[in-house]
Amino acid sequence: MATEFEVQNAEEFEKLIRSRDFRVYEALVSTVLKNLTSKKRHHHALSVISTDEDAVYDITIDKQDFHHTLEESLIAYEEQEKYEKCTEIKKAMDFLDKKKAEKKLTSIMDSLAT
Repeated sequence: MATEFEVQNAEEFEKLIRSRDFRVYEALVSTVLKNLTSKKRHHHALSVISTDEDAVYDITIDKQDFHHTLEESLIAYEEQEKYEKCTEIKKAMDFLDKKKAEKKLTSIMDSLAT
């Protein structure tokens, strides 16, 4: 389930992003951690409900951006002194690094076999 943010307009949501609102990081990290082993490429993370525009904007994370998202979020979690979650984020990053290395090794082995 994606996290919902209700804002007056898109500009207000942009202000949340620029101010590095921690709730955005929480939503992104939650989505990534829940979908580490998913086969899907895109994952719905946020729904931004704009009351003035009577619109809903859905924000997704590409699986290829999981590691970068976690890296950026780790900084925010450290600033908030949420160290248990930092450990969980770091483990997820290590998991993604390992998967990437295994995929690269498999690709090399496949190319050598042909």
